[in-house]
Amino acid sequence: MGRIGEESGSESLRFLRAFFRSRYPLAIAAGALLAAAFPDLGIAGMAWIAPGLILVCGIGKPAKTAFRLGYVAGVAHYLVSLSWLLNIPVTFLPILAWAALAAFLALYPGVWVWWCWKIYPVKIAGRAPAGETGAEAGPKLTEQFLAVPLARRLHWTIACAALWVAWEMIISRFLGGFPWNLLGNSQFQMTPIIQIASFTGVYGVSFLAVWTAVSLMAAVMVVIRGQPIRSASLSPMAPAPMANSFRSAWFGDVIFPAAVVGGLFLTGYHTLLRPETKTREITVALIQPSIPQNMIWDRTEDSNRFQEVLQLSRDALTNKPDIVIWPESAVPELVRLHADISDPIAELARTNKVWLIICADDYLPHPGATNLRDSDFFNSSFLVSPEGRFVAEYKKRNLVIFGEYVPLVKWMPFLKYLTPIDGGFTAGDRVVPFDLKGLNAHVSVLICFEDVFAHFAREYVMDDTDFLVNLTNDGWFGEGSAQRQQAAAAVFRAVENGVPLVRCSNNGLTCWADSHGRLRQVLNTKRGIYGPGFLIARIPAPEIKRAATFYRRHGDWFGWGCVGFGLLQVARVWRRKTG
Repeated sequence: MGRIGEESGSESLRFLRAFFRSRYPLAIAAGALLAAAFPDLGIAGMAWIAPGLILVCGIGKPAKTAFRLGYVAGVAHYLVSLSWLLNIPVTFLPILAWAALAAFLALYPGVWVWWCWKIYPVKIAGRAPAGETGAEAGPKLTEQFLAVPLARRLHWTIACAALWVAWEMIISRFLGGFPWNLLGNSQFQMTPIIQIASFTGVYGVSFLAVWTAVSLMAAVMVVIRGQPIRSASLSPMAPAPMANSFRSAWFGDVIFPAAVVGGLFLTGYHTLLRPETKTREITVALIQPSIPQNMIWDRTEDSNRFQEVLQLSRDALTNKPDIVIWPESAVPELVRLHADISDPIAELARTNKVWLIICADDYLPHPGATNLRDSDFFNSSFLVSPEGRFVAEYKKRNLVIFGEYVPLVKWMPFLKYLTPIDGGFTAGDRVVPFDLKGLNAHVSVLICFEDVFAHFAREYVMDDTDFLVNLTNDGWFGEGSAQRQQAAAAVFRAVENGVPLVRCSNNGLTCWADSHGRLRQVLNTKRGIYGPGFLIARIPAPEIKRAATFYRRHGDWFGWGCVGFGLLQVARVWRRKTG
């Protein structure tokens, strides 16, 4: 038994040594660093470094190994950045959802690493000949990488950034889309840089970060090798002119992205200094009741939590707002079916002569329906006039998979056991702008995570839209980082469309951002962003129509351009392989 134990211990030791000599620890670290770029840590600079670290993991590796290394980095990134899923108050489901979503989303960085090295101008062989150590093989990888002229490396770094954006475009749309923590979102506080989103959408910021990260990776390889770059006019294997300085060597790889980023920063800073056009102000009261998700599901608590929302609203009304806004899940029942819910809401508006924007469930009976079950149910937002009338309704169009509907449940009934919801919602079919007559205000409502979809939100902004309103309930995820991550994404909807965005959340982050994406006010309570309270905000509304941004007029032209450019690179490699 002693010998067996020694052999087992030796085998384990050999495995550990092989693991730490491999690049998997580097891939895990790079994925974790990428996650650190997003809230709660929010170290935005990591977004300009981590993609290059993830990419370098695959240098010189066979295609399958490069994919696995990128995949491991992706798993590490999503397990860390999506850890708030573990706060869902349901047994087993959080762990399953967390692991499954991370495993699925990690496919994208895996494919990205694979294809980036696939399209590199020369094949980099990473296998060391017999008798050659890893220490001897490493410099050879660097030599092979730097054998490519600078001009071709520049083209490659741009292609890598375009491929990253192409994957983000797919993530945002495939199976309904999950554009959560797109790389550009991490820069939401870098307001001069994110002004580019008014032209390119958030994808332009992602492109800049990846282009810079990959270029820095190339520059670091020059530094490690300690030799100058080769002129683009030289053949790939020609010796480098020794007249070039070491400084110019690494500088050549970073000068182009640095110049572009610097120019965009200055342009964005100038935009932020530009004086506002003449505006009036619309005063809104944002109610944050901070209702625990368990209480939302507990029907015996419906009356208590509804009374808390009403009391917070009465307290906020002492500030004489023009509009009172309630978040998603603030209303406990089908509002049009229960008079004990709709009547107090109407009375609150009528007594205080105030507009209300609320979020509540609604239903539409099927033709010939004999009971309530024969109906379509909707997650809706209602506009209530100062006369107490329900004058407009918007039905949520983009539903949360396994949160608001179960896909393919008619054919696979067992799927309903993977979600805590009973039944499900039907998606709305159109945008419904809210016209607040008398107040001369026009707003559009996004419900729940609809504010993370760039291509979706731009449909809600009309020529006369004064501001967007997001009603959400992140109480599903307790007091985690989901609240800040969603708000980081929402900031870009303001920049992209050139209108302020107001967020009213059940338990954070209740705030508003101006038309340039600057967070003007954030509700802070005794429990930080998560506690109950209300925020009084004065939203500027121009007296003349705002000019439509380039992004609002033309949409994801930049993102689709990156998809096309990436496909051209893939097709070129495919043709070279089969030709």
